[in-house]
This record gives sequence, C-alpha cells and structure tokens, in this order.
Amino acid sequence: RVARIYSEQDAGRLKERLAAGHIRPLPPMGELRPETLDDCTHIVGMMGHEPIVAALEAGAQVVLAGRATDTAVAAAYPLMKGMPAGPTWHASKIVECGGQCTSNPREGGVLATIDAGGFTIEPLHPEVSCTPISVAAHMLYETVNPFRMREPDGTLDVAEATYTALDDRRVRVEGSLFHVAEQHTVKLEGARITGYQTMSFSAVRDPHILAHIEDWAALLREVLTERVEQTLGLGADSYAFDVRLYGHNAVLGENDPAQGPPREVGVMLLVNAPDQATATAVAKIANPLMLHLPTRDMDHLPSLAFATSPAETERGPAYEFVLHHAVDSITPTDMFRIEIEESAHHG
Repeated sequence: RVARIYSEQDAGRLKERLAAGHIRPLPPMGELRPETLDDCTHIVGMMGHEPIVAALEAGAQVVLAGRATDTAVAAAYPLMKGMPAGPTWHASKIVECGGQCTSNPREGGVLATIDAGGFTIEPLHPEVSCTPISVAAHMLYETVNPFRMREPDGTLDVAEATYTALDDRRVRVEGSLFHVAEQHTVKLEGARITGYQTMSFSAVRDPHILAHIEDWAALLREVLTERVEQTLGLGADSYAFDVRLYGHNAVLGENDPAQGPPREVGVMLLVNAPDQATATAVAKIANPLMLHLPTRDMDHLPSLAFATSPAETERGPAYEFVLHHAVDSITPTDMFRIEIEESAHHG
C-alpha cells in the first residue's frame, strides 16, 4: 500500500485565509499581498508529522511525501507509537543528516533509540563514534537558534538537554522538551518568475587589462548601458545585468583579500529581462565588448576569448523566492491531500 501526500497549495484558498487574517510573514518578509499568491508558479506547504502519521495509520507501507520538515519524516513513526515529543523531535533533528553527527560523516548513518526518558544514538559503522560534542553540535545546523527549533506543532527546546557518553561510540541524550503551540501553523513557500536570463562568458588573459580589471569591468558596464539605450531604447529600469569576474572577486566581491593582479579572469555576464528575446538582445550588444573592449588608455583592440559559440546561452526563466509565510492550520492535515493505493506486483 503506497500513500502519496501532496503539499501543493491552491492560491485561491490561501487568499481566503489571507483575507481572514490567518497568514503572517516570517522574517525577513513583509505582509503578504494577494497578487503575490497569484504570481507564484507553485506554492507548497511544509507539512509536519501529522499527514505522515495519518498515512501510516491508514495502512501505508510506503509513503511518498511532498514538502515536509526534515525532522517530521523521522519523527512521525515514534510519535505515532506514543514516544515523548521532546526526545523524539530532538532525535529526529540529530539523525536528519545521517552520519553528520559522527566522527566520520562519510561512513554511513546512525541509529537512534527513543524511550520514555530520552534517546540513545550510535553510528552504524563499527569504527565510527558519536561523542557528546558531535551530537550536540548538530543543533547548530540549519537553525536560527541552537536551543529552539520550530515545528508546525510547536517548538523543540534543548536548552536543558544533557549529552552523556555511554562508551566511546554511543551517546545518551536526556532533558529535551517540546512546547506544543497554541496554534498549529504551516510554513508556505513559493517562487515567481522574475524574468528571463541570458548568459555570456568570456576569458581575459591580457596582462594590461588584468592589471586594471575592475576599471575595465566598470567601463564594460558603462558602455553596455549606453549602447542598450541607443540600440534598443531600453532604460536601466527595463532590464538588469551583472558582471562577475571569476578568478578575481566573483565570490566575495569587495571583501576579497586579493593580492596583486590575477593571471586570468573569466568574465560572466548575466542579463535578466522581462522576456527571453530582450535578455538575449542585450547580451548580443555586449558581445563585441566582451571580445574586444580596450581599457581607456589602450591604443589597440585586445582579443578576449569566448567560452562558447554562439557566446549567448539562454537560461530561460529565473525565479525569485517570494513566499516565506506561516498560515494557521484548520487541522494539522487539512492542507495536505493523501491518496492511498495498492501497488500491483509483477512476477
């Protein structure tokens, strides 16, 4: 018996919840506008353990779930069997990344055994160990606060938890608490198309340009902006582009502790426009500049090297994450559709 749990949400139904005051922003988002829901290509709700438990209680042997909290996947079964919420959610958080809470994360997973007073965790590989520090440290992973973590049903609180080494491989954790929320909430996630992208990539090996690479990049931005307005009649508010200098400061930007001029630089141009044709048109205007643009003091045209021919690569739609809000649940499972079917066995 296979259960499928769908986390996709309907914008129309969510607009009704929004109008009734049941959707709130999560930092750093502002108040949600109804049109933002319409703009999203997909909206998902992040389910807690409850829909998974419902599927298991309905007899499912395999559960295929949509978006869920990482912890809910592990917590569902022990919670269904009556284990205490504090140790269960804490253990689920520690095991969510398998061996990452061990001395050697590459050597497989871990086994957590939950009981009425806490849980014990041990690695599956005989030569790997869990230590109090390696287990406790995983509460730092992907959390805003290392002592508290919000789930749809409430908040895990490990401020008073103790981590004790039972031997050189196993750790016992006790004192984890779970505070049930007055209002069950589901986090909403969604993205909308923010435009269409075209990319060009050129390589600079000219030592004179490399000695003044930031000045050259500033000139590229300036000349490209002028030529796009002259040729296409587009102002700077009609499109956007980014020039990234790989090998110089593309990763850290102004924070890069660069020492001396680079030996070679890859210049990536990323254009974003309301439609693909416009993005590509802008990139094509940049084509001769990324191939032959001299610095202001050069008396000749340099030859730079495109990585591909044609130089422009259409990346298609680009997306912007716009939905990071919490909606009050009517019931813990009402936003998630569960379908169960018997799978046929073929010899």
